[in-house]
Amino acid sequence: MAELHFFTGTMDSGKSTLALQTNHNHAARGRVGRIFTTHDRAGQSVVSSRLGLTHDALEVTDDFDFWKYVVDSLTHGARVDYLICDEAQFYTPDQVDQLAKVVDELQIDVFAFGILTDFRTALFPGSARLVELADRMNVLQVEALCWCGKRATHNARTENGVMVTEGEVIVVGDVDPTVPTPGDDDVEVAYEVLCRQHHRRRLTADRAKAVSLAPEPLPFG
Repeated sequence: MAELHFFTGTMDSGKSTLALQTNHNHAARGRVGRIFTTHDRAGQSVVSSRLGLTHDALEVTDDFDFWKYVVDSLTHGARVDYLICDEAQFYTPDQVDQLAKVVDELQIDVFAFGILTDFRTALFPGSARLVELADRMNVLQVEALCWCGKRATHNARTENGVMVTEGEVIVVGDVDPTVPTPGDDDVEVAYEVLCRQHHRRRLTADRAKAVSLAPEPLPFG
């Protein structure tokens, strides 16, 4: 029986790497799939991993219809055994419903990968709907670590080095502060994973170093 799988974790926990590995494993067994993503840090129509892996993908826009796409593909003679859906937190609730329908009505496996909460600690609508509908929800075993060494549970956004908790939900960036992403008015946007305690205190690695709470942030990614 086909199932809707949801794999989740913080930034830097290997979701995209697992998405590409999952595709590789199924393709190696002769199965035919489709890979989808949206707002990937590497640009449109590509799934990229921080380990350097990349793969072409179909870009999911707000008006994209998974059900229509799969039905049209099957109608025109294409084979579709499974879907890989990266950055699923950015999908709309309706699109997640479409994925569930693909599983139930067409018996096609769906593997979705995404972050649960945004930089404000609020659930992404797409992730919330996946939690409600998924047959299986898996928390990634590769734990991202806060600068203090504790397990990172929250995603923090910084603008020009200062942590913020308000603003647009979708601003593409990375956890590598050496590669800031320009936002509005050329604000340098970056992300950092933190434990709950330091997210509540807005205590990033740079700020902790500045106030001498730690001689040096621990060298974890």
